[in-house]
Amino acid sequence: MAAADKSTIVIKRVKKAGGGHHGGAWKIAYADFVTAMMAFFLLMWLISSTSKAKLEGIAEYFKTPLKVAMKGGPSASERSSVIKGGGKDVTKKEGEVRKVPDIKAAQTELEKREKAQLESLKARIEAAIDANPVLKQFKKQILLDITSEGLRIQVVDEQNRPMFATASSQLQPYTRDILREIGRTLNDVPNRIGLSGHTDNVVFANGERGYGNWELSADRANASRRELVQGGMQDAKVLRVVGLSSAVPMNKDDARDPINRRISIVVMNKRAEQAITGEQSSLDVHGGAELGAGMSAEAAGTPGAAGKPGASGVSGTAAAAGTAGAASAPMPVAAATSSAAAKGAAR
Repeated sequence: MAAADKSTIVIKRVKKAGGGHHGGAWKIAYADFVTAMMAFFLLMWLISSTSKAKLEGIAEYFKTPLKVAMKGGPSASERSSVIKGGGKDVTKKEGEVRKVPDIKAAQTELEKREKAQLESLKARIEAAIDANPVLKQFKKQILLDITSEGLRIQVVDEQNRPMFATASSQLQPYTRDILREIGRTLNDVPNRIGLSGHTDNVVFANGERGYGNWELSADRANASRRELVQGGMQDAKVLRVVGLSSAVPMNKDDARDPINRRISIVVMNKRAEQAITGEQSSLDVHGGAELGAGMSAEAAGTPGAAGKPGASGVSGTAAAAGTAGAASAPMPVAAATSSAAAKGAAR
């Protein structure tokens, strides 16, 4: 009995595991890791695709985030970007600066485009003259150059080849051909047109009373306008038609030189057009003196040409003509009569 009572008692202690490989806590940690890696690679991609100047601006912003609050300036809510702006180098600006359009730079860019457009028009007119056998023989009488007012096209007289009948506004047949060919090309640009007529200082004793060089030059300018329109140019493009008599000779050394008898056609740039329409009070000619509205560079005087220009045109002369009275007239007008000049009709 005693031996039977001494049996071995075995106690089993079972340890409960935390779920083993069937638990899901690791999934949360892995998701956090993947999210962090995605954010890291996204950051690397953004940094690699951002310019150096913007990176420097971002770095400078986070170095001093309270600079706007301390130094003043527009708040971030007024701007489309939290990064500083207002200049090409954002690191050289203090605080947030609202970016203001550079009007002067925009005006300069507009003038560059307009000049390129006029240069292109000049080349097309020259090509049209060379391609036309009739006009090619008059090439020396057609002078083209770019001036402060725009593209100037001058049709001048020669000794034995005048544009008009003597003491008359009646155009010669070849002058009609020249003007109509020019009129066909002027519709290619939106610019307005100005015309001015010029005579020499030759007078005739038998000239009609009250009719002199001023009336003759104005009539010739208006006759030229009609031929331009006849050639295909829109009449609404004409902004100014004036006569300047012999007041602005091309050759100041010889006022009787046939080259002084001419028609000037100016394809105006925006600046010259605004000066005439009164939107701008003055016009800067050659970056210097200011002339009143409606007063052009040619009316102020041009450098004298000692001799006749060649086919390439006159260098150093100013833009086409205008008068003080023309500024107030939106439609083409003839110049007023000058009693001092009304002594007779020039050739």
